[in-house]
Amino acid sequence: MRKPIKNITSIADLLKNLKRDTEDYEGQIWFRGQSAFTWKLQPTFLRKEKNVSEFTLITKFKQNASLLINRPPSNYFDWLFQMQHHGVPTRLLDWTESALTALYFAVEDNNSIRKDGALWILFPTELNKNANIYSDENFYIPSFEDMVLKNYNPEVFHQEKNTKLLPVAAIASRNNTRMQAQLGVFTISHRDKTPIEDIGDKGHIWKYKIPASHKKTIKSELALLGITKFQVFPELSSIGEIIKNGF
Repeated sequence: MRKPIKNITSIADLLKNLKRDTEDYEGQIWFRGQSAFTWKLQPTFLRKEKNVSEFTLITKFKQNASLLINRPPSNYFDWLFQMQHHGVPTRLLDWTESALTALYFAVEDNNSIRKDGALWILFPTELNKNANIYSDENFYIPSFEDMVLKNYNPEVFHQEKNTKLLPVAAIASRNNTRMQAQLGVFTISHRDKTPIEDIGDKGHIWKYKIPASHKKTIKSELALLGITKFQVFPELSSIGEIIKNGF
């Protein structure tokens, strides 16, 4: 990986190391928090055990979700975003442009409080070079509407079965409150199952370790800065849980 693994024991610790480790890079930096340090950067669709196609999952989701969505998606990528939002296996991995939001996800799961967490740092433009995505524009990152992502579109992915492409980083319209609150961005995989951290020379990625013994402290520090469940998930269920936990 680009940098050696370091322990992060506080927000101040994160800022100190992040500033030092990114000062020589001018492009965008993305983050992902995981509650278990050993988890790979692979989307749920590539880790599923049942032999079911992505198109089948989309069809089943559309069948039952269409009437429950105020504004039904207009394309297949938007259906993938909705599925990811609601826990259906997809080829997407969630990332964020906010280091604090990612840190929240690394420490918030009470079921993993005794496990070391991970905070991943990604240079999306450098990742995309492994997939031969280049541009005259400095630090270019494609959107899901760009032609360069045509082969990652679920419809093409379903019809064309002879290629294995590497994961790429792309930006999507933040058309719901959760994506906006989390400053969400994505990587999308194809048929190549290589975890993102093992691609190429690995110069696009590294991670920090969040020791289990410091998760509660970091979670308290985040709360002091206003990074709570409601900030990350601005939904009615979050309000209810916060009120319930206050008693």
